[in-house]
Amino acid sequence: MIAGIIGATGYAGAELVRLLSGHSKINKLLLSSVSFEGGQIEEVYPNFLGRVSGSLLKASDVISGADVVFAALPHGVGEEFAASCMERKIHYIDLSADFRFGAPPQYKDSFNDEEVYSAWYGKSYKNPGLHKHSVYGLPELNRQRLKELASQGPVIVGNPGCYPTGGSLAAFPALAKGLMRTDNPIIVDAITGVSGGGREPSRSFHYPECADSVAPYKIAAHRHSPEIACNFAAMSVFSAAASSPQMAAPLPPVIFTPHLAPMNRGILSTVYIPLNDSWRRTSGNDAFLKALMPASKENEEKANMIRALYADFYKDEPFVRVLPAGLNASTNRVRQSNYCDISVNLDLSGSTLIAASAIDNMVKGAAGQAIQNMNILFGFDETAGLESIPILF
Repeated sequence: MIAGIIGATGYAGAELVRLLSGHSKINKLLLSSVSFEGGQIEEVYPNFLGRVSGSLLKASDVISGADVVFAALPHGVGEEFAASCMERKIHYIDLSADFRFGAPPQYKDSFNDEEVYSAWYGKSYKNPGLHKHSVYGLPELNRQRLKELASQGPVIVGNPGCYPTGGSLAAFPALAKGLMRTDNPIIVDAITGVSGGGREPSRSFHYPECADSVAPYKIAAHRHSPEIACNFAAMSVFSAAASSPQMAAPLPPVIFTPHLAPMNRGILSTVYIPLNDSWRRTSGNDAFLKALMPASKENEEKANMIRALYADFYKDEPFVRVLPAGLNASTNRVRQSNYCDISVNLDLSGSTLIAASAIDNMVKGAAGQAIQNMNILFGFDETAGLESIPILF
């Protein structure tokens, strides 16, 4: 099978080249790059010397010769290429935000995805009809939908953002099982490496600006905020507290704050989920007094119960690992892999679930997840091309 990559010389595009070159079902790559058109991929990335060689073509040449197309492009330019793929009846997997916004089930009559996209990205859809053929490509949320659409014809996949992937996977079991209370916000605190800024990053991602420092950025203004909120809403329809498949319990607001750390890869997301009365140990003055003391045995037992709930929820997921007690999520243990590691703990008062997740933002947060989506669309083993063990150091 021939895979095409448009935007092959950006970080996510190069990661697609690296991973797809070792995929058992891919026997040829067609690569495109506007910046380096006419050159060779190994000239741009010498790490491919002797392993991967390919001329950098026009995007139209890639689409005309490929069986599936990946696009690692800036936001707002993908619709043209998606339309061409639909005409050729081949799947199109987009790593930008252009096809990420679908309506959560309980908001389908009031949610305007183009309005949300335009508000955050400053662009309107040029071809709104294309978005009827698209699906949000978070396998742990939409695997069955991906399969259903693929059985009907070519599919446009909106590959998830890196922050929404890590934050959502940390929260999904608690949302699906109705653990949270709705009168307090869910807080998503996330830290990323500088590769998230792309190959030509802004000043704040420049090495002298970010070395030896960790700082929040785009507070209450990051474009991944609505995507995280939509994912939480979509998963909440499965809550045990829901009265029907289309009516979930009220969802608390989401507060998302990203931070930049001086590392190349990785995202660590710490998600604080207020527990409802059936799960929380204490409240009021008693909660304050408990928070002054070390964790009690009762607290640890409750955390173990929730950890077991998480493990059961993800037991069939090939790339989500719920960590045992005493082991917390860390970016170095998922580096260059498609894994998402999740650790589960309770705060000292027993009233808040603290779920932390670690992913490689270039793999599970971008290229690896795109390949996972391709595997699902074509009925391949979902782990094909993604079997490598994480690099620890």
